[in-house]
Amino acid sequence: MDEVLTWEDSYAIARALIAQHPGVKLDPLSLHEIYAWTIALPTFCNEPELANDAILMAIFQEWFEEVNPV
Repeated sequence: MDEVLTWEDSYAIARALIAQHPGVKLDPLSLHEIYAWTIALPTFCNEPELANDAILMAIFQEWFEEVNPV
């Protein structure tokens, strides 16, 4: 069974987005795209209106760090 995702799961959301959108360039990616792609995830189950820029930036940061390891 897939893990249910909420806005609190920035790392898990980032991993799911990487799986759904492999190889996407992060430079031109907007917070709106991250929002739209997140709420479209099959396992995402949270109120869309609870999102804010800080949450979306946390998802972006997790995604960036995951695809650009030190």
